[in-house]
Amino acid sequence: MSRTALRICPLCEATCGLTLTIEGTAVTGARGDRDDVFSQGFICPKGASFGAVDGDPDRLRTPLVRRDGELREATWEEAFDAVAAGIRPVVERHGPHAVGVVLGNPNVHTMAGALYPPVLLGALGTRSLFTASTVDQMPKHVSSGLLYGDAGAIPVPDLGRTGHLLLIGANPLESNGSLCTAPDFPGRLKALKARGGTLTVIDPRRTRTARLADRHIAIRPGTDALLLAATAHVLFEEELADVGELAPHLDGLDELRAALRDFTPDAVAPACDVDPEVPRLLARELAAAPTAAVYGRIGSCTVPHGTLASWLVDILNILTGNLDRPGGALFPQAATDRTPRPAGPGKGFALGRWHSRVSRHPEAKGELPISALAEEIDTATQDGEPIRALVAVAANPVLSAPDGDRLDKALGSLDFMVSVDPYLNETSRHADVVLPPPPPAQSPHHDFAFNALAIRNQVRYTRPAIPLEPGRMAETEILARLVLAVTGMHGAAPGAVDAMVIDQTLGRAVQDPHSPVHGRDPRELAAQLAGESGPERRLDLMLRLGPYGDGFGAREDGLTLEKLLAHPHGIDLGPLRPRLPQPLRTRTGKVELLPGPIAGDLPRLKRAMAERPAGLLLVGRRHLRSNNSWMHNIPALTGGTNRCTLHIHPEDAERLGVRDGASVRVKGAGGAVTAVAEVTDAVRRGVVSLPHGWGHDRPGTRLRHAAADPGVNVNQLLDGSLLDPLSGNAVLNGVPVELAPMA
Repeated sequence: MSRTALRICPLCEATCGLTLTIEGTAVTGARGDRDDVFSQGFICPKGASFGAVDGDPDRLRTPLVRRDGELREATWEEAFDAVAAGIRPVVERHGPHAVGVVLGNPNVHTMAGALYPPVLLGALGTRSLFTASTVDQMPKHVSSGLLYGDAGAIPVPDLGRTGHLLLIGANPLESNGSLCTAPDFPGRLKALKARGGTLTVIDPRRTRTARLADRHIAIRPGTDALLLAATAHVLFEEELADVGELAPHLDGLDELRAALRDFTPDAVAPACDVDPEVPRLLARELAAAPTAAVYGRIGSCTVPHGTLASWLVDILNILTGNLDRPGGALFPQAATDRTPRPAGPGKGFALGRWHSRVSRHPEAKGELPISALAEEIDTATQDGEPIRALVAVAANPVLSAPDGDRLDKALGSLDFMVSVDPYLNETSRHADVVLPPPPPAQSPHHDFAFNALAIRNQVRYTRPAIPLEPGRMAETEILARLVLAVTGMHGAAPGAVDAMVIDQTLGRAVQDPHSPVHGRDPRELAAQLAGESGPERRLDLMLRLGPYGDGFGAREDGLTLEKLLAHPHGIDLGPLRPRLPQPLRTRTGKVELLPGPIAGDLPRLKRAMAERPAGLLLVGRRHLRSNNSWMHNIPALTGGTNRCTLHIHPEDAERLGVRDGASVRVKGAGGAVTAVAEVTDAVRRGVVSLPHGWGHDRPGTRLRHAAADPGVNVNQLLDGSLLDPLSGNAVLNGVPVELAPMA
């Protein structure tokens, strides 16, 4: 007999509400939850395939432990014994920095991935942290940190109220949005146009989003920051800049004007390969629009000037008075955010507090570039120990980071590696212990990260739709036990981790004069927490201390876990509202328009005005039925247009003798791959495109469907040397490549 259960979809950043159909212990169907307060019934192909993702037969069901060189099934006790025996000697002999931690993209899609890695890092004390952020969004974190003093203070476009939207390097009709959590992004763009608004897309490819736009500007890849700088220059030059009510919150406006003086439309146009009138038009339209928002994403982050491009996105919103304004770009307020503090100067944001051992890359937001992971393992120096052990949580850097071949070899040289992953994939196959989390239907869900990026304030929580199967272990317990095993507390009850966090959080809260529980007894407060588990008690704690919380009785109508559970479709907390100056944590207490690191990097951008790449430039691409490397083992999500082909413009194909459907060899600084050519005018001349996340052809994996059509690893064309210097983000777009037809 079938039943239904609610679940928030964890397969992309849109966080849509689902209604699952369940037969026994299997998910047999998924449809959009029409009563969900945020997504209101929207669903995409990934959400519709939830059952196939959840029930993939290649998902690991029991831990694997390496014995006599082979990974073999083991009990959970044996697995955590092996983790403790493998990690602790490395820490004790070589220090905590000899243990690297790699966190992959799926961490931000799970409740466990939000709650436990920070505890792991704090307890372990390692500085050798690498995450998917440095092949994705780190430039936005750095620019936000420098502008606002908080790397997590990222304004999002107010899609429902804006009258003019400028997208650069973003393709939300394929990605469903990123660093902007918005169910039914396509519908919201169509609604923008229906109410008379304007959509402009800047992208070297004519994407599905670009085809919807009123204007598509196909710039040369990698020149995003130049075009944005010229647009800001025009706002100053033509006296179009009007910061409006932002004026009291800004510092450095005159210095900003001077810094952008040389980025004239005529100076940048040749490098961008656009008409000089383009930045003038962009500036005039932004200034004239009653409300407008500029939004940049991965295409403008994964380029040589990614931090400058991300900074300039916000600068354009500021100069047109659209930052922190309805219809512009606003700062969301998640229910689990920290208790709001009074406005005023903060500690600010610092870069380069430490550096990588080999290439001396500066840290950003506590992370080192994932491009440097291989050299940090395989290269000896006199400056500290190499990484000898690795903890990888939901990460597949062999495919997601540059030069996977080198990293593949480096992982094989480690003294010990543990991987938390549901699959034996290109990275986890190197582990000495693999700890598989259960399928998503057997896990609770709350979006800690994405609610802080949502276009509407709301809060939702779903308990597991299906009980844990016998032999499975909850992902929250896996990560709690991992914390204990690597920090010398192996054997303690996993609930001790949650209890420790609760005690520490309440201990700080009762001493904080701005907290609603200031001066109260932390033990009495802890006794009031609700929830069936440690993670639920921690969620209740965060809700009650958060901006909408009851403050443990201080507000009668405040939010608690109990109240949230009474609203299974979520609680709407209202539209985004102006919040400045409260989010600012800069040392001045203002938006610092021209921070020192930004000013120091502008000469490099100025030199880029003289660059004219002669050959082909490589860019990536997204697909609606894919998400990085972790969807290719699901038959329903591959095939059709979701293929690993090389897009090439017809004129380039004719010039190079490339035929549609023929194999071509693509060569970059990191190596060469052979791909099938797809001749299309969806890319501009001089540009070729390969999707990210493919290359499932390495031995020792258990991804049967993915291996049958493996594609090629586009990141193998990169040698890892090209980075945005401020953020350490890998340069994945605008990379020179050579191409030749196969004989």
